[in-house]
Amino acid sequence: MARNAKGLKTLIRLSKFEVDEKRRVLTALQNQEERILHDIAASEMRLRQEQELAAADATGVGFLYGAYHRAWMERRQAMLGALQAVRQQIEAARDDLAEAFRTQKTYEVTQANRERREREEANHKEQLFLDEVGMTQHRRKGNPERSGQ
Repeated sequence: MARNAKGLKTLIRLSKFEVDEKRRVLTALQNQEERILHDIAASEMRLRQEQELAAADATGVGFLYGAYHRAWMERRQAMLGALQAVRQQIEAARDDLAEAFRTQKTYEVTQANRERREREEANHKEQLFLDEVGMTQHRRKGNPERSGQ
């Protein structure tokens, strides 16, 4: 029984490590999502600045604005595609983390049940021993001439 308990504790330790690893992966993906969102917002702000410049100088900078806008649209589509891909990875990472956590909890509950059964068995053995001691003392009290011989 102790050998099984040791194996289960090792599984619990390994599953905790796996859960931690999956959390780190999820955190990295979430940070990547935040960077992409920040880049999109910064790009949109630069576009508005370029639009203002183009409106102010229609003959100079405004002439080049069409090319800038096409390039910006392509970059924006690329960033949105990257964002979509990262969000799919985040969803998969969340599923992996949830599964790893369920596995860890299964091991922990199994270990807790095993420890509870071992405690109950030890308590039962102790109670049987105490009952036997009590019965022996009761017999000796009930038969005083035997205990005196």
